[in-house]
Amino acid sequence: MSTAAQATEFRLPDVGEGLTEADIAEWKVAPGETVTVNQVLVEIETAKSLVELPSPQAGVIEALLAEPGETVQVGTPIVRFAGEAGHDAAPPAGQDSTSTEPRDQAQPEEKTGNTLVGYGAATERRRARRRRGRESQPSRPAPAEPVPSPAPAEAAGQHESGTDTSLRSGPALASPPVRKLAKDLGVDLHQVPPTGPRGNVTRQDLLDYQEQTGQQAPGEQPDQPSAEAARRIPVTGVRKATAAAMVSSAFTAPHVTVFLDVDITEGLEFLSELKQAPELSHVKITPMLLLARAVCWAAGRNPMVNGRFTEKEIILSPEVNLGIAAATERGLIVPNIKSAQAMSLVELAESLAALTERARQGKTSPAEMKDGTLTITNVGVFGVDSGTPILNPGESAIVAFGRIRRTPWEHQDQIALRQVTTLAVSADHRILDGKEVALFLSDIGRALADPRVMLL
Repeated sequence: MSTAAQATEFRLPDVGEGLTEADIAEWKVAPGETVTVNQVLVEIETAKSLVELPSPQAGVIEALLAEPGETVQVGTPIVRFAGEAGHDAAPPAGQDSTSTEPRDQAQPEEKTGNTLVGYGAATERRRARRRRGRESQPSRPAPAEPVPSPAPAEAAGQHESGTDTSLRSGPALASPPVRKLAKDLGVDLHQVPPTGPRGNVTRQDLLDYQEQTGQQAPGEQPDQPSAEAARRIPVTGVRKATAAAMVSSAFTAPHVTVFLDVDITEGLEFLSELKQAPELSHVKITPMLLLARAVCWAAGRNPMVNGRFTEKEIILSPEVNLGIAAATERGLIVPNIKSAQAMSLVELAESLAALTERARQGKTSPAEMKDGTLTITNVGVFGVDSGTPILNPGESAIVAFGRIRRTPWEHQDQIALRQVTTLAVSADHRILDGKEVALFLSDIGRALADPRVMLL
């Protein structure tokens, strides 16, 4: 059997992050397109990053089995290649459509040694059982290619006359996001003509049907704004994971937050001098770089802040894997720089710049999202003086850096305008007492006010 025949379907793999689902972000191919091995098929959004999935084979795309924005479980078919093999391919002439032969032909996949994560004999057997369960139910014919949606009158006529009963009996096929939208719009999915590749109602089908019929949600008054007037943002991917993590952290670790105003005028002057150094001309020198260095130095003096609480013990890590809270279009993510305490200033600057850029592009690797020990966040970039940050799950402290503002300040027994910022540290009170948090924050403040103390 040829490779193409074996890999008729491409299933969503576990991309190495231990996740069970992902959202379809953007298709890079279209039905009928010829692709090559390792050509990018689709971009998916996991709870941690955007990931491009390459094609495991060369061939022609027969159908895309998931819609952009749809949440798909690992192991679910998302692409079907043209070919005779595979249980979803049309049976040859004269072959009984209920025959199990195509499914049996697909079984060698379990022994092919497929290198894509998420494939294997055990998972394939489970999927085969699920397929057999689905095949035992009454079949619902799916169109070979998208069918144009009929006009509202035609759709209504079909529904009333019963001519479409064989297609619309039983639960309507639709993904969870489409079902949710239908519920919000007050639309009966049974009345929406499907054009999906599996006879399923797509989001566009639903929106087209509502526009054609002018249907309103139940209880909606004509003079009230329609459901379309409200902007709805699906909680998926990073936002979904962040929400779950923050709720878990807030209600698991008892937070305590302390604040400190710091005159960092001399620290900023130190940064200005660094910018003139030839060996640093290729890196970005910012106050966040100084904060990162100060936090690593202070963590060395206060090792409990680099600990992790378990029910039986507190584990102190010898490495500071410094998390950088990054606000992206997809939500807040916290990749980390491994062993940041051992880096030179140049190495730390390079790592900080590269990690921030990858985070903004959604290209952080799974390894960069794991095993963080201590986090910093810059709320000052948004014009905020301070805040009470929530711990990254599994960590014991997070440092917030407020905006830098010119403030009347006592300096050398006189009042002068100085560059002042407010630092905030939230900590896990199961690990750190108030004294330990205060000493950690005080050390950070000293290092920002006078970076020379880090040389002592």
